[in-house]
Amino acid sequence: MLEHLTVIELASVLAGPAVGMFLAELGAKVIKIENPDGGDVTRQWKLPTEDAQSEVSAYFSSVNFGKQYQSIDLKTTAGKKAVLDLIATADIVLTNFKAGDDVKLGLDYETLKALNPKLIYASITGFGPNDSRTAFDVVLQAEAGLMYMNGTPESGPIKWPVAVIDLMAAHQLKEGILLALLQRERTGLGAKVSVSLYDAAIASLANQATNWLMAGHIPQRRGSLHPNIAPYGETLTCTDGGQIVMAVGNAAQFENLCSVLRLSILPTDEKYSTNSKRVTNRESLLNQLQLAASAWQRDELLAALLEAQVPAGAIRNMQEVFAQPNAQKLINKETIAGVATQRPATAIFTITH
Repeated sequence: MLEHLTVIELASVLAGPAVGMFLAELGAKVIKIENPDGGDVTRQWKLPTEDAQSEVSAYFSSVNFGKQYQSIDLKTTAGKKAVLDLIATADIVLTNFKAGDDVKLGLDYETLKALNPKLIYASITGFGPNDSRTAFDVVLQAEAGLMYMNGTPESGPIKWPVAVIDLMAAHQLKEGILLALLQRERTGLGAKVSVSLYDAAIASLANQATNWLMAGHIPQRRGSLHPNIAPYGETLTCTDGGQIVMAVGNAAQFENLCSVLRLSILPTDEKYSTNSKRVTNRESLLNQLQLAASAWQRDELLAALLEAQVPAGAIRNMQEVFAQPNAQKLINKETIAGVATQRPATAIFTITH
């Protein structure tokens, strides 16, 4: 689909390389430039079970697929010339320079625009172009309110286990790049597309932010529980130890849940007769649902709930997730530096005519 495009990836770690991988999945030629002193730092971010001598890590592999790799020192005259020669005929450049480093290296937008007016310069920063703070995901999750909301009253603030802000910023940049490509088709001119991790994080707060902005409610740590709906996020533990999470969003679904669990009296109980009452009395409600679920095997209960059109899902670990056929078909496999690598695909939409 994008076979006619050449992308020069000057970015490292997660967000920028995730954009590069997305473009590579769509057919673009992506050339990743790495420093000669070890390359992208994530090559060394290894689990204890990984080969310490290998040139790649699982973390690195998660956002590097379908790319060409070149080791170039941007601080040398020869290295800079080699990169500029590549950029002169490229379509897209991906960067995540620290504030001011783009100008120091002579790889800022204005310089590269003069070299290649059709170039789309895609930039990711941490807290914005004028803020020099180092933008690690856990710091951003704290600053953007995600850690404050995440966890339970007992656990205290907890970061999401995935660097979700990097991924959200990557999605924002992908959208900007695709719009810039569309604009270039019409005008013949390139553009600068930029996003900060901080802005992407704030933009993702959605209903939790609006609960504050409109209702003055500061979201609190509630585990998986939804502040407006019940039972939504409650977890049932079955007799085999398997767990199911519920997402009951309306009265009909609640009635069907109670029917499956043989608790048909609950929907007429004054304490649970409306969603707002279920939210107020969610702890006692869960106690009754859990008692009934204890007689079931997880897969049997999940099948019964889905047949009754009750939104619910099994809580699966990674091994269980990728045992599912629908997850298996989304794995992209590739050998990098002699290492067999795997990662989930990111260009997973379909277009039909």
